[in-house]
Amino acid sequence: MSASGIGQFIPLILIFIIFYFFLIRPQQKKVKEHKLMVENLKRGDEVITSGGIIGTVERIIDNDKAEILIGDDTKVEIIKSTGIQSLLKPEATKK
Repeated sequence: MSASGIGQFIPLILIFIIFYFFLIRPQQKKVKEHKLMVENLKRGDEVITSGGIIGTVERIIDNDKAEILIGDDTKVEIIKSTGIQSLLKPEATKK
C-alpha cells in the first residue's frame, strides 16, 4: 500500500525537476549576469534602457543611479538595477 502511495508522487517530483532545469535555473543565471553587468557600468558605456531608449552613461550617482545622455544636452537619471536592460556594445574579452 505504501509503495503505491510513493509511486503517485513520482510524476510530481519529475515535473518539479523539469521546471527547475528548464525555467528556474536559467532565470537565476540571467538575473546574476544582469546584476554583474549593472555593477560594472562605467562612463562611456552605451546602454539600452527598459523603455527601449539608447544612450550613453555620463556618470554614476551614489552607486544606484546613472545619468544617461540620450540626445544633444538631454540627460536622464535612471535607477541602474531596474532601468538598464543591457549593454549595446559589450566589451570583447582582452587577451
